[in-house]
Amino acid sequence: MADVARRSPHIPATTDAGGDMRDLETRDGLPEGLRVLLRDYPRDIWQSHRNFDALTRFWLDRHLMFRDLLRRVTAETEAFLDRRTEGRVYAARSARLTGLLLNELHGHHRIEDMQYFPVLSGLERRLSAGFDLLDGDHHALDGHLHTLAEETNAALRAVQSGAGARVRAGAAHARLGAFAGFLDRHLIDEEDLVIPVILHHAPRF
Repeated sequence: MADVARRSPHIPATTDAGGDMRDLETRDGLPEGLRVLLRDYPRDIWQSHRNFDALTRFWLDRHLMFRDLLRRVTAETEAFLDRRTEGRVYAARSARLTGLLLNELHGHHRIEDMQYFPVLSGLERRLSAGFDLLDGDHHALDGHLHTLAEETNAALRAVQSGAGARVRAGAAHARLGAFAGFLDRHLIDEEDLVIPVILHHAPRF
């Protein structure tokens, strides 16, 4: 039974703007100074805006996919904990879904950091600190993804050995719940920053 993919965490302490990159775990939204375009482009007008295009829809659809994968792997873990699914079924599904989630998030963050964020930050200099914040989120999430992979792999090994599988699955379930909060905070803040910039400037990548 193969382990899910893992990466070593790298979580820098501060952003260029001086904020704590790890505040992903405690913040409750973007600071007011980073919501300037969101006030002009609130969520309820996004899809009806003339600049809402294939890129914008793709971006939001990717975020929906991440949330759905996390929901599905959580449901599979709960089914095993509630004895509605046997161990080998849980292990196979959990490995596939968690591996897909980790790989897709890593790839999405890489292209954002290397391609999209530099362009968008250049178009809207007053929000450059926001893109630093999102970049910091990606580093923080790398650490959480690493821990999630470790907890999942421990559960898979326990299923394979037949010892303490539900205890380890319970630990993985707790980690999934914590990660869901971190991920959702990041995705909401990223949407609130990125989508208004795209609607305002209509960049062509």
